[in-house]
Amino acid sequence: MDTKSSHRYSVAIVSRGDADARRDTTPQNSRFVRVFEALAAAGIEAQPAIYDESFAGAVSEQLLGVDGVLVWVDPIHQGKTRAELDALLRDVAARGPWVSAHPEVILKMGVKEVLYRTRQLGWGADTHRYDTAAAFRTEFPGRLRDGGPRVLKQNRGNGGQGVWKVDALPNAVPAVRVLHALRGSVPEDMALDVFLARCEPYFGWGGCIIDQPFQSRLPDGMIRCYMSGAKVAGFGHQMIKALIPPPPEGPDSPEAQPGPRIMHGPDAPQFQALRRLMEGEWTPQMMELLAIDAASLPVIWDADFLFGPRDADGADTYVLCEINASSCFAIPDEAPAAIARSVRGRFVGASR
Repeated sequence: MDTKSSHRYSVAIVSRGDADARRDTTPQNSRFVRVFEALAAAGIEAQPAIYDESFAGAVSEQLLGVDGVLVWVDPIHQGKTRAELDALLRDVAARGPWVSAHPEVILKMGVKEVLYRTRQLGWGADTHRYDTAAAFRTEFPGRLRDGGPRVLKQNRGNGGQGVWKVDALPNAVPAVRVLHALRGSVPEDMALDVFLARCEPYFGWGGCIIDQPFQSRLPDGMIRCYMSGAKVAGFGHQMIKALIPPPPEGPDSPEAQPGPRIMHGPDAPQFQALRRLMEGEWTPQMMELLAIDAASLPVIWDADFLFGPRDADGADTYVLCEINASSCFAIPDEAPAAIARSVRGRFVGASR
């Protein structure tokens, strides 16, 4: 008898919270309720696993009791990083349970460095990486002077933290106008050296700064392509306001707030060209370049695109600005079922 075929698989969904949340969160009151429902419909038992460093031992014990671990934790949250959690997840994965996304996979595809490593793919741009503060001080000023506005990104972050639009100002002493992507930010003028010093902490946890050209079609919005494994699970289109100077009314005015992210299923006709590129070209090319196999792709991740210059035929092109593999949420209505299929397929495939 094949005992694996009759095994009822179990997973834990990891998210951040305090001791009260760990005690009180259930599948029914969790923000991931639709994911819990989809997993249950696929015959997979799922339980919440609220994490904080103060009770990491209890979380580790819980995760070692399930077959799989699905993680939704931001890289930076209220000053806390994922350093301790990632160590815990590595240990759990080494002892048996499957972890999605595994910290090693996140370090390959879910950090800004992926923009540099995949710059030769069709989604790439004129992208550079600075590994040290010295290299940043030496190389960035010339690129800014010669190449127009640039966007700098710390390697690990979320919510616009550590992402800056930088314009050179025509001063005798090198000066810049900078705008942080963090909501509520306003442009600041300062000496270039002052700004370079402000960025030096980004060479700590995360290790590098990524430099891309500013995309002039930013006001046309951002397209978020949601993926489950190697298949598109849906799209989101949002008129973002990050890196766009706020109106005279100020950064807190209604006019300065981003529009809602309009969700679409994977078959939305306006995004089929992007879907064909993601499924047929860019994702397989990324996997080969980064040495990620299909079983290691996260059960949910997304690629954020800005519109690039139109091609010779007037068609849209797309420039990758970020991949989210740590905490991809909210998600389209079709995505929970796609997640459940990916989880089920991972377990069934591993048991063969």
